[in-house]
Amino acid sequence: MDEYFSLTLKEWADEDKPREKLLSKGKKELTNAELIAILLHSGIPGKSVVEVAKEVLALTGNSITALSQLEFNQLSSIKGLGFAKAATLMAALELGWRMQGEISRNKELIISNSTDLFNYMTPLLADLDHEEFWAVYLSNRNKVLGRQRISMGGQTNVSVDMRVIFRGAIECKAVNLMVAHNHPSGSLRVSLEDKRITHLIIEAGKILDIKLLEHIIVGITPSGKADYFSLHDNGLV
Repeated sequence: MDEYFSLTLKEWADEDKPREKLLSKGKKELTNAELIAILLHSGIPGKSVVEVAKEVLALTGNSITALSQLEFNQLSSIKGLGFAKAATLMAALELGWRMQGEISRNKELIISNSTDLFNYMTPLLADLDHEEFWAVYLSNRNKVLGRQRISMGGQTNVSVDMRVIFRGAIECKAVNLMVAHNHPSGSLRVSLEDKRITHLIIEAGKILDIKLLEHIIVGITPSGKADYFSLHDNGLV
């Protein structure tokens, strides 16, 4: 028998107990703190690695999404982390976002409502410190044909070029269109500019017979959770 399984739970060091649980019960049984503890590998004097992991999570309201928003200098300054552990944690969190995006890209995806669009775009928009505006191109049955970043901006606004949006739609042979952008501030309030851009896209689409189905604003709420505002669901599309 593997030497790991020859030990009882009480015989494991505090730093190794999350790994023992993963080996004996499977990864799905681990808490977020235990998964982070495996990445951190060791605790600090007076605190086990799980206790350190719990304190790290507590700083972001136990939100993995909010944790992924922290810059490297913020992570590395947390007591019990430091340079190497912060780098490991940041890399793991980024891989999680990339995996979610890869899963979305590699399957035939149908986007039929605002929630679908939010789930599709969140990996790209949720943790940005600047605004980005994206277009998603769809078939007549709302199969994703492609997506394109239309523009990047600052922390409060982004310019949108109608020609770029519809050039991409024509290249994809899209019949329908959805757009999404983020508010780095976390506010989900729709602005006058958001409404103006939406109106312009609708009117330009009429000329080309390409229909705008949805426009969402993505942001991180004060609780650290990614959320969105749908202009369609609120009668603005």
